[in-house]
Amino acid sequence: MSAPTTHSGAHSGTESGPELTPLIAGNWKMHGVKADLATLADIAGGLSGLRADVMICPPATLIGSSVAQAHGTSLLIGAQDCHPTENGAHTGDISVGMLKDAGATAVIVGHSERRSDHGETDAAVKAKAGAAVSGGLTAIVCVGETAGQRQLGLAERVVLRQLRASLPDDVSPTRVVVAYEPVWAIGTGLTATPDDVAAMHASLRSALMADYGATGAQIRLLYGGSVKPDNAAELLATPNVNGALVGGASLKAADFLAIVRAAE
Repeated sequence: MSAPTTHSGAHSGTESGPELTPLIAGNWKMHGVKADLATLADIAGGLSGLRADVMICPPATLIGSSVAQAHGTSLLIGAQDCHPTENGAHTGDISVGMLKDAGATAVIVGHSERRSDHGETDAAVKAKAGAAVSGGLTAIVCVGETAGQRQLGLAERVVLRQLRASLPDDVSPTRVVVAYEPVWAIGTGLTATPDDVAAMHASLRSALMADYGATGAQIRLLYGGSVKPDNAAELLATPNVNGALVGGASLKAADFLAIVRAAE
């Protein structure tokens, strides 16, 4: 993935830092068969003239065919997970090298569904992120609190702990993206308010800059959690929001392209 260059658009900037090229990434999760490549083709065909970086992360079975479908367009193809080791006796797992060989340029790590369904710890997420970066992929590192943690006033503490414990040792704007996805807003139809998002993203930005200096100012921060065409513009105009990680809405070309256009 190319560096998140600055621009003069109305969206994705910080109140005091550089404006970064938005990244709109669609996570198809466990959806998609070959017939759905038509949707991917519609998405790729609708990107002409748009400046945002746009990515679809299909299931692993479709990565190679998605890369072929997107050839000649600006659409990037990512993956949804990886194993931290290069190879070995890990039945059912997939390595960074395999993903890169299939044509992926990035991989999501630490999504809340992986953390909850598979018991992934921050240490496991860090290992995967490190493998992605050292293997030449961009790691999209997910963090987010549960409803219970937010109700107890622990949201910021939980998210910043996840951030610092999940990032790889080698952090650069071209190889690391952070996605804040409040767990209670994923697939529920609930969305954090712009004020909630602004507060958390400001905390994330401050932590990144405290830990990495100027590099921390260039790391793109995505918001995810029931992002839809009707709320995308407001969310993407929020300070320190440099794009979105989109779930269900990325399965429909018209909806996903509307979100991409909202980043313009």
